[in-house]
Amino acid sequence: MSTRDEREGVTPTESRREQKFPGLWANPNYRIFLVIQTLSALGDSFSYVAIPLLVLQSTGSVVQMGLVTGLTGVASIITGLFAGVIVDRLDRRRVLMAADWARCLLFALIPLVWLFATPMWLIYAVVPAAGAFMMLFRVTYVTVVPAIVEPGQITKANGHLFGTYAAASAGGPALAGFIASAFSPAAAIGFDSATFALSAIGILFVKIRSARRNTTDTGDEKASVRGEFLAGLRFLWAHPVLRPLTALLSLLTFLTYGLTDLIIFLVKEDLGRPDSTVGFVLSAGTLGTCLASFAVARVRERLGFGVSWIGAFVLCGTAVLCLGLSESVVVVGVLAAAMLFCTSVAGTCSMSLRQEVTPSHLLGRVTAAFWTTHSALGPLGAAAVTAAAAGVGVTATCLGIGVTVVCVALAGVLTGVGKSRPGRSAVQGV
Repeated sequence: MSTRDEREGVTPTESRREQKFPGLWANPNYRIFLVIQTLSALGDSFSYVAIPLLVLQSTGSVVQMGLVTGLTGVASIITGLFAGVIVDRLDRRRVLMAADWARCLLFALIPLVWLFATPMWLIYAVVPAAGAFMMLFRVTYVTVVPAIVEPGQITKANGHLFGTYAAASAGGPALAGFIASAFSPAAAIGFDSATFALSAIGILFVKIRSARRNTTDTGDEKASVRGEFLAGLRFLWAHPVLRPLTALLSLLTFLTYGLTDLIIFLVKEDLGRPDSTVGFVLSAGTLGTCLASFAVARVRERLGFGVSWIGAFVLCGTAVLCLGLSESVVVVGVLAAAMLFCTSVAGTCSMSLRQEVTPSHLLGRVTAAFWTTHSALGPLGAAAVTAAAAGVGVTATCLGIGVTVVCVALAGVLTGVGKSRPGRSAVQGV
């Protein structure tokens, strides 16, 4: 990458004339990987439903449900601190397989043991451990996408992956609930285990281009795990687009992390609707992610990264403003879909940019550092947003969040995000 290109955030592919590549669907590695990611996402969505149901069935305690969920989140964050180092040091296909087999075996323990006893200590041991391997898998899969598709196809591929994740998130919980109701939550967890086994087997058939490790990029830090993690942070800080992007997204995550809670509170308390209506509203919201998966590549190609990312969050903030003024469940569902459409477009664009501008041997550490940094304020934001809603009401809270999101997004115009021009990825033959 030339010095000028690096300043502007332009990828090597985009600084040359667009190249024609075979379509994504003609790439067998991509097709298999898409199926694998769908199975993995389906397994994750099963866990979100089956584990809390099993805890509630076994203990009748909402507190213990929350404790298991909290421990899983802590395990994921801690794993994120060193997952990038593992991914960049080891063979990435083996890491994906190890993460899937580990989750398969861990979740298989629960239905097997539940045939004879119901020891809650097993849940507290297994679920956080599975959460750690889930984070490891997610960091690895981000690094694998550029190694199985051509550079100009990364945004389109990520759009497909986001779409499959949304579909799994919409259909997985319903299927998990059906299996848990018809058989038992433990049986649903057993099905979850099987999806990870199928995913691990599928990875055997995916050819992944190896990342050539350049030790000179980490200098005297190369022998230290701490130093290698700092290499990811250092790359983020040095890049003129990723540095402000990380800072802006940290603020936006703080503001938007609790929006789902606000929607639930709005539908149940302010509009007085039952739990079933909440489910329909949230399911409608996932349609926004599905639509984004089809639109994001064209949006970024036509508008460029900066306009796409900033514009998506400006529209998201506007939707939050309208949410505070809404008195109709249908409108709330539409606005929820609009918000997820916008955040999915922005998320796909930012992930694609990281994959394009980061050297392959650093991508795991940069991904882990990026996720850990920008998501750190999320739980605090959720607590602040729900406290504000309880204190001043949903309407005032949504108005405040919406205005602030728009202002933070527009501030990006003054940074490297607004000045970047990495939007000319060639997506051809798809």
